[in-house]
Amino acid sequence: MPNIKSAKKRVLIAEVNREKNAAVKSQMKTQLKKFAEAVQSGDKKAVEEQLLTSVSMLDKTAAKGVIHKNVAARRKSNLYKVYNQM
Repeated sequence: MPNIKSAKKRVLIAEVNREKNAAVKSQMKTQLKKFAEAVQSGDKKAVEEQLLTSVSMLDKTAAKGVIHKNVAARRKSNLYKVYNQM
């Protein structure tokens, strides 16, 4: 446990940020699972709707710094590949 007041504060802030990041990452993963389920169903309209939502979610997650922008770009690219193969 830190002794310096500012270090104690950083520990508390880091915990709050970790919880926020975990929530955002969980939402992102859930959305990607919804996209995968739509692909399995084979409904082109539903897949397109989930694709747009997933891409938006990835962009927001990267903008918040939860994932790296290149990770978001790679995942979006893979989503579009799946969509275009339908």
